[in-house]
Amino acid sequence: MTNEYRKLPTGASVVQNLPWRWNVQGKIFLIGGLGFMFDAWDVTLNGALIPLVSEEWGLERSTAALLSTANLIGMAVGAFAWGTIADRIGRKNAFAWTLLIFSVFTVAGALSPSFELFVLFRFLAGIGLGGCIPVDYALVGEFTPAKARGRVLTAMDGWWPIGAALAFFVTAVIQSTFDNWRLILVVMVLPALLVFWVRRGVPESPMYLIRQGQSARAAKVIDDLVARTGAAETPYTLPDPRDAPRLSAGSVGEQLAKVWRYDWKITTAAWSLFFSVLLVYYLALTWMPTILADAGMSQIRAFFSTAGMAGVGLLGVVVSALLVERVGRKWLLGVSGPLAAIILIITSFALGNPSAAVIWLLVFGFVIQIAIPVLYAYVSELYPTDLRGSGFGWASTFSRVGAGVGPLVFAAAWPVIGLANSFLIAAVLVIASVLWMSRFAPETRGRVLH
Repeated sequence: MTNEYRKLPTGASVVQNLPWRWNVQGKIFLIGGLGFMFDAWDVTLNGALIPLVSEEWGLERSTAALLSTANLIGMAVGAFAWGTIADRIGRKNAFAWTLLIFSVFTVAGALSPSFELFVLFRFLAGIGLGGCIPVDYALVGEFTPAKARGRVLTAMDGWWPIGAALAFFVTAVIQSTFDNWRLILVVMVLPALLVFWVRRGVPESPMYLIRQGQSARAAKVIDDLVARTGAAETPYTLPDPRDAPRLSAGSVGEQLAKVWRYDWKITTAAWSLFFSVLLVYYLALTWMPTILADAGMSQIRAFFSTAGMAGVGLLGVVVSALLVERVGRKWLLGVSGPLAAIILIITSFALGNPSAAVIWLLVFGFVIQIAIPVLYAYVSELYPTDLRGSGFGWASTFSRVGAGVGPLVFAAAWPVIGLANSFLIAAVLVIASVLWMSRFAPETRGRVLH
């Protein structure tokens, strides 16, 4: 091998230094983002469904919370399962099938004759949809130029407040017009099936193909990207298929061990940040309609107010995207995460004045959506290509388990220690996670993925 050959850029670096084009990388961003939107829609819908199914089947609050728990635990299973599957069969295949599985079991849930079956189908739908976030972030991140990756991955979370707001908005409209919660599920499935069809045309990640040693396919994808973006053609190197690391079909336990062996301090930071920051948000999404109704609001107004909390988050995502490359991942997450948790505590004290409570709720929705996009972008950059899907997926899994158990614990603790103290516990967890991150996790701004 000559010195000149050694100096050639790698195929991975060529992809990550291409110019950004909306009809190339932007198309993948839009398709991946729509899947992310349905994840938000489905998770948020738990908060809307709890009071509605409680009324139909005469459920206690703690029993109704099983609905959210089952769905989020299903997403936890799906997050690590699909993240690991994507590292083995490719981003494209996993990318397409997650939404189809979600759609089938969501329709089954809409036809459920009992609460027990409904909980089961929500769990199975969660398994399908739980794979969207790790698979989508891995695929979009690996197609995005390094200099724009932070902004693009942060902007991905702009789909979340859209989906969350749609969940409560559609619920409020359907309930005020038809008073039929089953129709809410059917409405969500129709666009999800359309996105599944569109996803079939997304190319496989060249970085994944390189790691798999499929040099011919990787070169074809890279050459096509260069041509479509209008970049200058340049020679590049690809690993020899015999030397390229291959992903084994090992057990889930082996993948988990690899994630921790890579760097246990980084993995601890990723898991704790995912758990604590998303716990705060999921508690608000799950219980805010019930909290506002208990404070004296009508059910429909409570749905619209929570939709406002979710929708204003889009502004937070914009601010996050503008700041993430200037401020850096760690600083932005370290400030916005704890601040959002504190604002939620303030909201609980303002419930005596519903108008003031809604204002604080909107502020919370804005700030938490500064934190969450940075969190997703940051964790997706902490691992190398062969661990990115499973590393992100396991962190997402841990957060889903916490968010699934959280509503049950919250329902039990709320009447005993009070609403503010319940939110305070979540805030302490966020602060502890941020302190660990500041000490043991690296800044990833501008880093080229490998």
